Formats: sequence, C-alpha cells, structure tokens
Amino acid sequence: MSPEIILPVFIPLTAGALSLALWRSVRYQRILGVLANILLLWSGIWLLMSTTDQGFVTMEMGSWPAPFSIVFVADVLAAIMIVLTGIIGLAIAIYSLASTPRGHEKFGYYPLMHLLLAGVAGSFLTGDIFNLFVWFEVMLLASFALLTLGGERAQMEGAIKYVTLNLFSSAVFLSAVGLLYGMVGTLNMADIAQKVTQVEDTGMLTVVAMMFMVSFGVKAAAFPLFFWLPASYHTPQVAVSALFAGLLTKVGVYALFRMFTLVFTQDVDYTHNILLWAATLTMLTGVLGAAAQFEFRRILSFHIVSQIGYMMLGLALFTPLAIIGGVFYIMHHIIVKTNLFLVSGFTYRLLGSYELKDLGGVYKYRPLLAVLFLIPALSLAGIPPLSGFFAKFVVIRAALEAEAYLVTFVALLVGLLTLYSMIKIWAEVFWKKVPDHVRNTEELKGKLNEKHAWAYYLPMVGLAICTLIIGLYGQPIYELAEMSAEQLMNPQLYIEAVLGGDQP
Repeated sequence: MSPEIILPVFIPLTAGALSLALWRSVRYQRILGVLANILLLWSGIWLLMSTTDQGFVTMEMGSWPAPFSIVFVADVLAAIMIVLTGIIGLAIAIYSLASTPRGHEKFGYYPLMHLLLAGVAGSFLTGDIFNLFVWFEVMLLASFALLTLGGERAQMEGAIKYVTLNLFSSAVFLSAVGLLYGMVGTLNMADIAQKVTQVEDTGMLTVVAMMFMVSFGVKAAAFPLFFWLPASYHTPQVAVSALFAGLLTKVGVYALFRMFTLVFTQDVDYTHNILLWAATLTMLTGVLGAAAQFEFRRILSFHIVSQIGYMMLGLALFTPLAIIGGVFYIMHHIIVKTNLFLVSGFTYRLLGSYELKDLGGVYKYRPLLAVLFLIPALSLAGIPPLSGFFAKFVVIRAALEAEAYLVTFVALLVGLLTLYSMIKIWAEVFWKKVPDHVRNTEELKGKLNEKHAWAYYLPMVGLAICTLIIGLYGQPIYELAEMSAEQLMNPQLYIEAVLGGDQP
C-alpha cells in the first residue's frame, strides 16, 4: 500500500467537494484553497522521495492485478510533475486571495480550481490509457468553466475556440484508444508497450501513433493546431491565465513523452522525425507571433507556444541527453511562465490595462515588481546563470550531438527573438514613463490601501526564488532530470514495475 500515489488526486477532489459544501462561505473556501494546495505540495514531495528511492510507486485499484485493474503509476517524471503542480497550485491559491473578484469566488472558482488540479494530477499518475482520456476530460470541463467565469464577450470568444479544438483533440484521442485496443486488447499502458511489439500491421500502428501525436499535440499547443491558446489564455482572470499557462499544456507534453518513449518506439525514424519538424515549427511560429503582439498576456501566450517547441525537441531527438534537456526545460518553464503571468496581473491591478501603450513607470514606482519581472523574463530568454540558460544549453547541445544543425540554428534564433519580446515588455511597461493619457496612477504610486499586496508579492517572490535555485543550484535538478530520462529510455523498467518482473 502506497498512499502517497493516490493523495495528489484525493486531496484536490476532497477539497473541491468541501468547497462545494462551503458554497456560502467564501472565506472558508479561500482558507481551504491554500491549505489543500499545501497538502498537495507535501504529497508531491513525499511521492518524489519515494520514486527517487524506489524507482517506481504503483497502486492497483480494487485489488485486481494489473493489467486488469486501473493502475496508478509514478516514476520520477510523474513525481516531478506532481511537485510542480503543488507549487503552482499553492502560488495561484495565494495570489487568488487578492486578485480574484468576489463574484467569481461566489460562483465556483475554488471548486473548479481543485477539480482542475485533480485532473492534472490524475493525468500524470494514471497507468491506463482510457483513464488518461477521462482525466483529460475532467481538465477540459474545469478549464472551460474557469475560462468562462465572468461571462465577458472576449472570454466567450476565447472559450469557443478553446473548447472546439480541445473537443476535436478528445475525439481523435478516443478514436486512437479504440483502434489501439482493437490491435492489442488492453488499455494498461505497460501491457500495451509489451504487446505492440507483437502487432503485425506496423503501418496501422504508425497511423495510430500519429493520431495520438495529433491529439496530444493539440493539448500541448504544438504546430499547427496551437491557435486556440493565444486566442483564449489572455481572456480570463489573471490567476486562471497563470494556472493554465503553467500546467495545462504541460499535460499534453507529458503525454507525448510518456507514449512516445513507452509505446510508440517501433518506427522512431518516422514518428520522431515528424515530432522534430513539429517542434521546430512550434518554436518558430510561436516566437514570431509574440514579436507581433503589443498586449502583455498575448505576448506571453505566444511564448508558451514557442517554449513548448523546446520540450518537444528534447523528445524528438530521442537521446538520453535530449530527454534530460526536455525534462529540465519542463521544470524551468512551468515556474517561469506562471510567474510572468502573475507579474502581468499585478501591473494590470496598478494601471488597469494589459496594452503596452497604456503601461509605463513601473520601475520608477515599483522597483521590486520590476526585479520580479526581470528574473523570469531573462530566464525565459536563456540568459545565464538563470534556469532557462541551462535548460536551453542541454537541449541545444543534444541537438548538436545529433547533428541537427538546422534545428539548432532555429533554437538559437528563437532564444534571441524571445529576448527581443522581453526587452519590448521591459521598455514599454517598466522603463518608459507613465503615458500622459493614463490618469489613474494612484495604485501605481502606492497611494491606495495595500493590505492585500502581500498576496500578490508572496507567490511572485517564491517562484522567482525557485527560478534562481534551479539556475544557481541546478545540479540536484539536473540529477532528477537524469533519473527520469534513464527511466524513460528504458521502458522495460516501467513494464516490470507495473506487471511484475516475470512478464515475458
């Protein structure tokens, strides 16, 4: 019995149910939101310690043996993702205390947040391909409700694009699951990995692999079906945007890593070459889209797309060093991107706009906020000694070792263009003076009541410290990525952990 593997799902589900029971008390929902995410982070750390010690932690539901039972499986990668989910959940819960309108809190914000976190955790831990689909739908339901909370026109337009593309992704996913089940007769991922080697129709297996790639690619906002993300992530309340930016697309990336290291490794020259081109175009189109934007959150949204390309590049190169780089990049990016959205939300609180032309003077009046922007912004661009530099360095070095010179050039170019976007935000939001047409500057100058300012600053400071730790004290983080890469590159370890060492 390993309770640490079920707690990351049980805690947010229970917190969501209790939040519904406390529907009339926003105060207690807020307290519960913070406490539940502290527990979620604690359970993730416990799980990570278990996986680094044991290698794998598994749980079979209903006392049925695998592959007949629904199985939860945690390796080092899954445990890392749970820890990051806890960190982001806690940061968002605290930030929401100050940023989320009371009307949103009264209409289910906290239950939906907990449900979303449960869906994310379930996706990372499930060892059953159909249950991965179920957890994806839990996330889609909660995220769509959070996206539309408030009912503004821009939110509705973004939500329609968001849900349409994600429903298409779900349909492709479910179809692929059905076809794969028809070929191997099982839904357990470890059992699938074992039986795909016996499939005679390898052409059909490659078709199914491509269906999974399309489905997970949509979830990850990869080229060419990424446009739903920059059309929707800038529309809801900023705490929701930050939560989405940190976690949702990473579930799609995680699913790609899981399936294309465990199951679909029979035709690597074909499948991973397509992943390589998709990663390259994702990096390039995302950063070019960001360069053309002049709205704070839309710039950041396009950069989510471009940075997803680096993670996919690590998978596509499919070498131990590349996988290490991909995992390291995921850890770095979740922290950095969430923090940048939180900073954008505080600037909105101060000046009432996300449009760069309506912003300015933040460095003069809020130097701490300027520093809290610079740390994740320079990290995102890959400036040493911050976390993004080492993440990019490992991925690019792996590309050079694989002699993927064109991809290396694109990755370096994207890094420069990312720096351009961050400089643009710095110059417009922080460095230039407050525009003459902006009249409401009392918040910026600190003349109003700031009793809730700590709830803005605490998560931003915490995430900035995480970024500095990953960069300045990166050896333990690299070792975790190395351990996860070793497990991913040796799928037999996963199979034996789930099905037992006596499996053929």
